[in-house]
Amino acid sequence: MDGRTKFAAWRQPRSMLWAAAGVAALGLLVALEVAARRYGLPGPITNQVQGVIFAPKAGPLYAGLALMMVVLTWRQRFIAAGVAIGIDVVFFLVRWAVGARTPDGHFFGSGALWVMLGCAVIAVTRRTGRDRVLLLKGVGLGLLLVAARKTGDTWLLITAKTRPLVLDPYVAAADHALGNPSWLVGRMVKATDPIGTHLLELVYAQLAVAAVVVVLYQLRNVAAERRFPRHHLLRTFLVIGLLGPGIYMLFPVVGPVFAYGPGASGTGGVQWAVANLWPDTPPPISTPHPVPYDSITPRNCMPSLHTAWATAIFIHSRKGPRMLRCAGVFWLIATLTATLGFGYHYGVDLIAGVVFTLTIEAALRALDHGWDRSATQLVAYGTTVFAALLLSYRYLPTDMAEHPYLFGPLLVLAMGSVIYGYVRTTRVWEPKAAPAAQRDPQPELV
Repeated sequence: MDGRTKFAAWRQPRSMLWAAAGVAALGLLVALEVAARRYGLPGPITNQVQGVIFAPKAGPLYAGLALMMVVLTWRQRFIAAGVAIGIDVVFFLVRWAVGARTPDGHFFGSGALWVMLGCAVIAVTRRTGRDRVLLLKGVGLGLLLVAARKTGDTWLLITAKTRPLVLDPYVAAADHALGNPSWLVGRMVKATDPIGTHLLELVYAQLAVAAVVVVLYQLRNVAAERRFPRHHLLRTFLVIGLLGPGIYMLFPVVGPVFAYGPGASGTGGVQWAVANLWPDTPPPISTPHPVPYDSITPRNCMPSLHTAWATAIFIHSRKGPRMLRCAGVFWLIATLTATLGFGYHYGVDLIAGVVFTLTIEAALRALDHGWDRSATQLVAYGTTVFAALLLSYRYLPTDMAEHPYLFGPLLVLAMGSVIYGYVRTTRVWEPKAAPAAQRDPQPELV
């Protein structure tokens, strides 16, 4: 391939799109790094670099390593995992010998990062052609998962620091249209304590693990086919995490357990609450107004990204084996129950999260299918419904609270219409199975 051919390849729309996405992602990381430094905290780039030497959180790094290994043969996977574990053992012994203090649970993880970086070096120096591109894609996939986690933490910090006023009274008023589901489910979860609480906590905290399982299933044939599928769950997961915090900045909400309860996870408190009502007494209907809240609690309720991610897992598990499909259903139901039952979200947050996910999923699938009329209409409709939901929560909450028998069904109908449009449109995009070859007719016996 000569220089002119390479240049022509780069001018292809897909190559230009991914190049633009890479530049935008780098710009976002730099911007978040600068913003975090303004508040005296390390940003996503610093945290990533520190993981090379200092003890990081192992989960995201080893999940990233697992994703990277989809491009390796089984022999290479065992070698990579063994090297990662060996490096972590050496780091652990050195830290123990010198008496270095590490955060609770942060004993391993650096080895996984070292292996991913080492594979990137091998790809550049020892691989050529498609093998180099495939290995670099695998490394990029693993590092992107880790960077997304670091970026999300920085985003949450920024929402807490830059949005001193929250809009919870507006959302709580709008939630009357759905019958205040967070208060209802909160009492149900409280009644099942401790068994139900521990189970839901596990599901809620390990959402990323469920996503990695689905992604690994979708990418199981990458090493053999030497190419990635055109669309998989991780793409949707990352775009949800990229766009969601931007909505947080426009619509800052902390959640019922914070705005109407004692807080959770070491943040919030009754002193910041509008009233200490959750989950026993739904808030009264009154004229809402923004209220101040602390500078620590993330404003990460609208839309519910846990609902969005669980919905994406459910969608992508539909083509898996029966066990994976059942797990997708369980994870979606348990996540919705946890988000409401722990007081982290209002019911209207969940409706917005479902519409948010389906719109993003439709747009990403349209990139592969092609932006025909049906794709454009579906994405435009989902975006319109999502915007209408946010506007109604902000400017019609009292009306929604006073007329629940009108607005409650309208909210469910709006979400249902997006679900119906998504299913109906994407079903047409599915590749049609080739018809079975007809057997030659048997000759008649004479």
